[in-house]
Amino acid sequence: MNSPIASPVRSSPRSFTSFATHLRHPMPRALREHAATKTFDEFVDEFAPTAGPIRLGQWSCTDEQRPAGRLGPQARGYQATLALGDAIGTSHAAACGPVAALTAMLYERGIAVEMIAFHQVPAGEHTATFIHGSHGTRSEWAMGWSADPTQSALRAVIACANRLLAPA
Repeated sequence: MNSPIASPVRSSPRSFTSFATHLRHPMPRALREHAATKTFDEFVDEFAPTAGPIRLGQWSCTDEQRPAGRLGPQARGYQATLALGDAIGTSHAAACGPVAALTAMLYERGIAVEMIAFHQVPAGEHTATFIHGSHGTRSEWAMGWSADPTQSALRAVIACANRLLAPA
């Protein structure tokens, strides 16, 4: 997969209905009250911020066409364009999946995001990913929303990292 990571698309009906109405599956208990009382846009603004010091540009699996030579999980190569403040650079990681690769890339740049909980649920034509992450002294919930499950997860990791970096 080689694609830019964009922000969630909003449409007017979402502005007036609670976020919870967009999911048919249970979401993390810690977020249920927020989802029931906030509109879609309010929930996205709080838990899936697109503004912040960390931004993800291009994302790709660099060895997607590699044939599987053995059974079991195998590390894949990943590449991302990451912006941290005004600095933009390309990062590489070998990991068992995209979320592990992105957290490794962030860690190499001094941004720790430890995954405490990971929930991914279908939401109509989209996927919602909820991450509870910590940097050692504080934890935050964040969300990613996309038609593609991988992009949803990557957006959730970036949102979590930005929420952890924001003042408490």
